[in-house]
Amino acid sequence: NFFTILYRGNKINNFSKDIDILRLEPNLFSDLYFASQQVSSGSGASLSESKLNATDVNFIECKIEPGMVVYLRNEDGSIDGLYEIASINSASQVTISVLRNNGQTEIIPVKNANNLTYRICTYQAQSNEIFLQLAQHFGLRPGISDGQYSVDDILDTSVLRQVSVYGVISGIYATLAGRNDDAKEGFWKKSVYYKQLYEKAMQRCRVSIDLGDDGIADFAQSGASIRLLRD
Repeated sequence: NFFTILYRGNKINNFSKDIDILRLEPNLFSDLYFASQQVSSGSGASLSESKLNATDVNFIECKIEPGMVVYLRNEDGSIDGLYEIASINSASQVTISVLRNNGQTEIIPVKNANNLTYRICTYQAQSNEIFLQLAQHFGLRPGISDGQYSVDDILDTSVLRQVSVYGVISGIYATLAGRNDDAKEGFWKKSVYYKQLYEKAMQRCRVSIDLGDDGIADFAQSGASIRLLRD
């Protein structure tokens, strides 16, 4: 499953990924990225057949995951953009792709290049907060400790992807508004705009609960009414 729904152990939990943010707000990974949430960066990397090789990093130790976003640039500007991390091949190599459509599995090739600088910033922490908010809203563990059902019982978590990404982006712009007086008004407007999208998407959401792990919905929980509805 592309969306992490396990909440045991140390794994970050989310219903959306960085690439979902990239589809709507690429500037959050370029000009407006959070330096404090940069998990890896370096130079002298090479790109061959969409495989990014870097000798100055351990991608595994840095907790790099598929669905994260890497910014790449070389000196002549022939490479200067944001790409999707599709897989982790080894400690020093990841496969990247031009951003794909949801559900698209084939890599969209990136041309070969050398002497690349790279940067990976992630908003997984914000995604985890929205994950907990959504779990709480729908009365599911771990959002509420005594919930009768958990996020593990959700039949299809993809219905929460768009809600999640709107909530994440709203929170990011609210943080940016508090940091930058010059652009404060514009950032607040963006935050409010995505907050409204988040609330509307929440109202439309209908989460199916599968109690028997048989792939058949036993109940549906509406984001508008927050009560169990038998199908």
